[in-house]
Amino acid sequence: MNICMIGTGYVGLVSGACFADFGMNVVCVDKDAEKIASLQRGEIPIYEPGLNAVVSRNERAGRLRFTTDLKEAIEGSLAIFIAVGTPPRADGSPDLTFVRQVAEAIALHMNGYKVVVTKSTVPTGTGKMIEQILREKNGRHEFSVASNPEFLREGSAVADFLRPDRVVIGANDARAVEVLKEIYSPLYLIETPFLITDVVSAELIKYASNGFLAVKISFINEVARLCELMGADVHDVAKGMGLDRRIGGKFLHPGPGFGGSCFPKDTSAVADLARQHGYEFRIIEATMRVNTETKGRMIEKIAAAAGPLAGKTAAVLGLSFKPETDDIRESPALAVVADLERAGAAVRAFDPAAMAAAKALFPRAHYARDAYDCAEGADFVVLATEWNEFRALDLPRLASRMKKPVMIDLRNVYDPREMRADGWRYEGVGRP
Repeated sequence: MNICMIGTGYVGLVSGACFADFGMNVVCVDKDAEKIASLQRGEIPIYEPGLNAVVSRNERAGRLRFTTDLKEAIEGSLAIFIAVGTPPRADGSPDLTFVRQVAEAIALHMNGYKVVVTKSTVPTGTGKMIEQILREKNGRHEFSVASNPEFLREGSAVADFLRPDRVVIGANDARAVEVLKEIYSPLYLIETPFLITDVVSAELIKYASNGFLAVKISFINEVARLCELMGADVHDVAKGMGLDRRIGGKFLHPGPGFGGSCFPKDTSAVADLARQHGYEFRIIEATMRVNTETKGRMIEKIAAAAGPLAGKTAAVLGLSFKPETDDIRESPALAVVADLERAGAAVRAFDPAAMAAAKALFPRAHYARDAYDCAEGADFVVLATEWNEFRALDLPRLASRMKKPVMIDLRNVYDPREMRADGWRYEGVGRP
């Protein structure tokens, strides 16, 4: 089957490459000619483990190609996936300008029956909007509109696509369902759960899922604060909670708050969606407030451990919002850097993948070669993102580079008792 993937951002590129791995013939389209030229040269614009191998393998097999020719791609495909950006507006609502533009282009170039599928995270009602655009601007050809939300975690997106927890197909006609089931047939054969529903429900599933996970993160961060006030250990509390199968242990890891391209944007969008329908989604509203407060509280924790910050040098380990990605969008680590600079501290930083993106935002910071270079002359170190290479640091070597062995571990990577026994002044999150 021939598939067109419109948009070669994070979702579009991963999805297109993995569909090709399923045996589909996939053409990925983007209006950014420079990005397409880079992809044609085999250069992957994002850091995502395993993606380069999937792209290369399927390009060599002739199942995956990249182009700026939207007309040719639409005309030659049965299924057209929309994977363009839906950035948040100032009020938190998603901007659907690119989705509308793509829908108008599809209507212009349709040459027969097409299944138009939203991969982008979009609010409920977007499928209806796309259908209306196609109907108004194309009166000659049949089409179906479907929703197929993605559930990709940055850092493990390829594995998430090839071995997902579930596949959600939202469509209002059987023809579209059959096309999408054929596309995903390799997953059906390995008994991946399929949920077939209507378009509106499929659109809401993505927002509801991310909203619930954000609630879990903010909840455990509130518990961590309570542990600090009471002298309890949040790791033990979280483990005791997570062993209850009704709760589960995932997303019960305290830290400096959530970030990235999904949770901040999607919680804001679902809150806005509720307001449009005359309802206040109070749990989500509270979750966003807690997350903002959690990020802001980290500088207080740093100052409590390191003393007055003005004139001091901070070594910040990690800049991306999570390990195994170069994505710095809404990263709690960047909030820490900003607060440190506002407090008058000089910042030395190191991240295995995200420094190029961070330099544009924080040009005054010094970007180091590795964790030990980062610690050179520092008054304290802040572990802000839990990359694997930060989990087993040579602590005596690290301390030898610093003025004093002081660590503020915002990801609770190290054991407080062991750190203090080794002479470190150590501060974690939610731990006595």
